[in-house]
Amino acid sequence: MYEVRVEGSDTFNCKNNDDSLLSHLEQQNIEVHFHCREGYCGACRTKLISGEVEYTTDPLAFIDDDEILPCCCKPTTDIKIKLY
Repeated sequence: MYEVRVEGSDTFNCKNNDDSLLSHLEQQNIEVHFHCREGYCGACRTKLISGEVEYTTDPLAFIDDDEILPCCCKPTTDIKIKLY
């Protein structure tokens, strides 16, 4: 179980690590812009402030070094993120 801290919002725990980070955010009623859910479009691009994630599928969308795609990743440590 990993703690997810969303800048400007609540902190919550990811209990089921099989779900994507996007799914966990949605379960917490935290609004995230998305389209494809597969790492192609980049609409869910999010800044990773601290911590680490792993991708369940390789993202094809362009992201900067400090960004992640919640639709196709899951935390591997406690993380802090900033939604755009």
